[in-house]
Amino acid sequence: MKAKLTILGSGTSSGVPMVGCTCPVCMSSDPKDKRLRASALVEYGGLSILIDCGPDFREQALSVNMRHLDAILLTHNHMDHVGGLDDTRALNLCESRPVNIYCEKYVEDSLRHTYAYAFADPKYPGAPEWHMHTIDGSKPFKVCSNAGDEVLQWEKGFGYRHLGASGDIGKSVEVIPIQGWHHKVKKLSVLGYRFGDIAYLTDMNLIEDEEFEKLRGLRAVTINCVKPGPHHSHFSLDEALEFFGRVGAEESYITHLSHLLPPHEEFEKQLPEHVHPAYDGLIIE
Repeated sequence: MKAKLTILGSGTSSGVPMVGCTCPVCMSSDPKDKRLRASALVEYGGLSILIDCGPDFREQALSVNMRHLDAILLTHNHMDHVGGLDDTRALNLCESRPVNIYCEKYVEDSLRHTYAYAFADPKYPGAPEWHMHTIDGSKPFKVCSNAGDEVLQWEKGFGYRHLGASGDIGKSVEVIPIQGWHHKVKKLSVLGYRFGDIAYLTDMNLIEDEEFEKLRGLRAVTINCVKPGPHHSHFSLDEALEFFGRVGAEESYITHLSHLLPPHEEFEKQLPEHVHPAYDGLIIE
C-alpha cells in the first residue's frame, strides 16, 4: 500500500521569512524559501491524515483545497505544531463530523488546558468538536475513516446536536509511531510516524537505537534541522546526515528549516546525493 505525503510546511517555529528579519533567506524571492510551520498531509489507504496543525493550518489547508480529513496525528504539544487546531472548526461544519485527533496523553492534557473551551460542558456554540484518541508511542495503532463517526447537526443559537454514529465503519490503516526526544536532557517526547514505506519525523535530537528497527526499508524519510551547528533540541546538519545514513532510505528530506540554513537552491547543491531540503508543496510518493 503506497503512501503520498505532501509537505504543507517546511519551516521552524518562527517560519521563514521571520518577522522583522532582512537576511538573504528571509528576503529571497524563491517560493521554495517561503517556509510555513512544519506540517504534512498523508494520503494512505484511502484516508486523508494531517500530521500536526500549527498556526499556518488555515493557509495550508486552502493551498491544497482541503475538503476532507479523517484524522490529525500530533507529534508533540508545542504551539508551532498545535496552534492551528481551532481552525478545524471549519471541517466540523463542512463534514458534519468531529475531527479525530491522535496523540500521546501528555499532549491531550496540554490541549485540554490550552483549548479549555473546546472541552467545556456545556460548550460554547461553534467551539471545535474533537474526538481524542490516546496512543502509545511504543505500539502500532489504527487510524480509521471518519465515515463512522457521529453526525453533527448545527442548530442556530445552540451549537451542534450530536445525532449518533452512522454505523459505517469504513477504512482503516495501521500507523507505526517512532519515538524520539526533543531535548537530550529534558526528554520531551515527540512521535514520528511511518506509513508503509514513508516516514515523517521532526523536532528530534535524540532517537534511541531500538527505534531504528522501525525505519528499515524506507523509500523516503524526513528529519528536522534548524541550523548547521549544534542545537539544544534539534539535530544539527551533521547529525541529520548521520541519521539519514543510518536509516538508508532511497530519498531523504530535511524539514523544520530556519533562515539560518542556506536558500533552497544553494542548500540543495551542498547536500549529498539523495538528500534534499524539503519545501512547502513538495510531494513525496
